[in-house]
Amino acid sequence: MMADKSPHLDQLKIDRNRAAPSSSRGLLIALAVLVVIGGAGAGWYYLRPGPGIPIHAVTVESAGGGGGSSLDASGYVTPRRQATLSGQIIGKVVYLNAEEGQRIKQGDVVARLDDSNYAAALRQAEAQERQAKAALADVTPIFERYKRLQGQNAISTDQFENERAAYDAARTAAEVATAAVALAQSNENFTTVRAPFDGVVTVKVAQVGDIVSPASAGGNTFTGIATIVDMDSLEVDVDVSENYIDRVRAEQKATIQLTAYPDWDIPATVIAVIPTADQSKGTVKVRVAINAKDARILPQMGARVSFETTPGAQPVSRAVTVPPDAIAGSGDSGTVFVITGDTVEARQVKVGLRTSQSVTILSGVGAGDRLAQGDLTKLHNGARVAVQESAS
Repeated sequence: MMADKSPHLDQLKIDRNRAAPSSSRGLLIALAVLVVIGGAGAGWYYLRPGPGIPIHAVTVESAGGGGGSSLDASGYVTPRRQATLSGQIIGKVVYLNAEEGQRIKQGDVVARLDDSNYAAALRQAEAQERQAKAALADVTPIFERYKRLQGQNAISTDQFENERAAYDAARTAAEVATAAVALAQSNENFTTVRAPFDGVVTVKVAQVGDIVSPASAGGNTFTGIATIVDMDSLEVDVDVSENYIDRVRAEQKATIQLTAYPDWDIPATVIAVIPTADQSKGTVKVRVAINAKDARILPQMGARVSFETTPGAQPVSRAVTVPPDAIAGSGDSGTVFVITGDTVEARQVKVGLRTSQSVTILSGVGAGDRLAQGDLTKLHNGARVAVQESAS
């Protein structure tokens, strides 16, 4: 008897209304993978590093100088003899012989002031002097006669004393009149302004018609007429750090370089080390003589002095120069941003001479370093940067 095979046949039937479990699980896995990939992509998009702050770069250059220098210092060309000419009395300028760049000799008339009142006062004083001297001349012989008579006991003592009093009064009046003439003559002389030494006019203050005075009088009154400089008295004054002042001495050889002519080495000699220090800057002033006279050397020019090597002295870090927009801050210190790869490092530096074209850095960076240049307010230590073409 054959067994009933119906249950087995039912197991072989396909239920078309029932989805395969394995297909649904695969779809869910695929969807999950897509979500993860999409999230990762979005995260990378929003968290990826920025393109960097756009900057320009400048390479630090050596400030120059001979290889034997062990100490550099910055300063300015200054005249030892300089004078601002003015009238010693108040008055109106009626004549002026001064123009910027004009050379004048000692004793030359630079200006004349209106002397109308002073000339009149002089004439009056002279007239009074003549009158007083005439009165003295009248009483002098009488006094001399009375003196002889008194010696002969021919007159009384009271008569002699009265005549001597009249003589003394006349003599005093004559002396006062003579002093008044001298004062009036001095005031008259003050209306003529002369050059006290050979020099060049560097500043012209007043014009013909202006009122000048030896002291400020307010309004449109000027206290000066012109400034002259003795160009043969030019020297360089520099500030040397207290840490190295022991390496500077009088008559020491040095080399001067002007900011305007950085490739021109000017021979120099130390005149003196001023025996006092600047407490705020920690420096000592040194006067340096310019051994080569040249018309290109002008007062107030920026200068750097390289002092000759002192035997046995350890070299001092050489100064370098950078453009003014490559350093932040003012005074004798500042901040620069040194470019390292695609980031910058903020670094404090000690600053020397500042001019409109360059800034001398005494320490903190070296020749060959690359610095950020431009608007440094956007930068900070470690900031990412994108270096563009140099702004210089």
